[in-house]
Amino acid sequence: MEFFRHCPACGRRFHIKLESKKLVRLDRETVPAPIRPRTTITPFQAPSVLLVQEGGPILADIEEFQYTYKCNHCGHEWAEKHIEEHKES
Repeated sequence: MEFFRHCPACGRRFHIKLESKKLVRLDRETVPAPIRPRTTITPFQAPSVLLVQEGGPILADIEEFQYTYKCNHCGHEWAEKHIEEHKES
């Protein structure tokens, strides 16, 4: 796969080739469901706010990848880390 990006060595905006993509770390976290405020209004009373948690917990997979790139102009190779988060309900 090729991209147009700046090479950190020569600084030219040239073709950058993705050499490899490697999974460095995988974490699975359980996040509680979001809490949403609900307002209830009854006659002759002030409005009251209830905090309501809807649904069960949310599972989140956090993947950290290391991408290795190579500049087609000067041949410089470097690596960058990227984090991807996927949520399941």
